[in-house]
Amino acid sequence: MIRILIADDHALIREGLRHILKGSPEFEVAGEAADAASTIALVRSTDAHILILDLSMPGRNGVEMIPQIKATNSALHILVLTMHGEHQYAVRAFKAGASGYLTKESASGELVSALTKIAGGGVYMSLSMAERFARNLHEPLEMLPHQRLSDREFDVFRRITAGQTIGEIATQLCVSTKTISTYKARILDKMQMPHGAALVRYAMRHKLFDDSEEP
Repeated sequence: MIRILIADDHALIREGLRHILKGSPEFEVAGEAADAASTIALVRSTDAHILILDLSMPGRNGVEMIPQIKATNSALHILVLTMHGEHQYAVRAFKAGASGYLTKESASGELVSALTKIAGGGVYMSLSMAERFARNLHEPLEMLPHQRLSDREFDVFRRITAGQTIGEIATQLCVSTKTISTYKARILDKMQMPHGAALVRYAMRHKLFDDSEEP
């Protein structure tokens, strides 16, 4: 029996994942969490083989959580399940220690295959993400401005360019507006951009939007 943990702040998503896994008797949902703190507590207290991890839970960026989770339980495999379809998120997740990356739009058709592959020691990427990787192989080898950002800075950058306000980002990440303003200033400095509108233009030029959220 392959024991699965689910970490997602949306109850409907967790319910949907449980429903998918009920059709596969080799999987058992051993626990659930709805934010960063409860995810770490769950990993520490529950024996499992794979953690399904959302990147956008309250409290902490998911990519930042991956090394902490692996430090807590090095044997636990992590399947990132996210709405973020950009290949840059996937690159960061795999570098942080994830074993798989699956977009939520692909979950109904690929979740069981992904978990089976990861449980066997393999690595899994959704078919749509693999196509995005292939299309971006022409990118220059030198580091682009957004690639100089830390994982948290990149997350804030993406939220800004998606149209979220400083207050909205602060609420979702459970930090102060001052903290997010500091991140924004740091992002502008690292990317050598004069203002937020330039960040949006940059994101559009480099196709860093999901198709569904491009302005």
